[in-house]
Amino acid sequence: MLEQSHTTLSEAEELLLNAALRDELEPYFDEAITCVNVHQFPVRFENEFLASMLAWETAPILPIYRWFEPELRLPSAASLNEYQLSEILADLIEKLYEKKIVLDFTDHLTDSELYELIYRDILPSREKKLDLRNNYIHFDCSHTGGDPSIWLKYYASDEERVAWADTYHQPLPPKMFPLFPRDLPQSPF
Repeated sequence: MLEQSHTTLSEAEELLLNAALRDELEPYFDEAITCVNVHQFPVRFENEFLASMLAWETAPILPIYRWFEPELRLPSAASLNEYQLSEILADLIEKLYEKKIVLDFTDHLTDSELYELIYRDILPSREKKLDLRNNYIHFDCSHTGGDPSIWLKYYASDEERVAWADTYHQPLPPKMFPLFPRDLPQSPF
């Protein structure tokens, strides 16, 4: 796969890179490549788009625990005391963030519940391992099991709650403040 440097390329170099990226993408060609209107954007932006497409197409799909060297294996929560669990959880959140994995909407969960969610749902989750500068995976920790009540109760704005009630014609859960506020790392956007 072609590596794109962060240095400024000349117009001729950008055109050569464009041709090389398109050649590498040929086996994966579909209508997404034609989404970029080459007359609307500079070649540099088209190259960034093509490079991200190539990274997506060639990225391995792995359980998240295998993204780490050595593989990230956790002890069960039941084998840890409260202090150990809290320490391991803080380290785990940092390790996930280093791999550009962000945990959203966690303030309603105890440390033990968040640890179990990561252990049970996030680490075994099979995801494309992309190594792109601005690519973050977000896990919505309020929407486990497809039930929107946690998000509605703790995180939705008044406007979002009203819009949801109007759309689904269901009663809203009471609005509450989460009991376990955390200052977790976030993606830069």
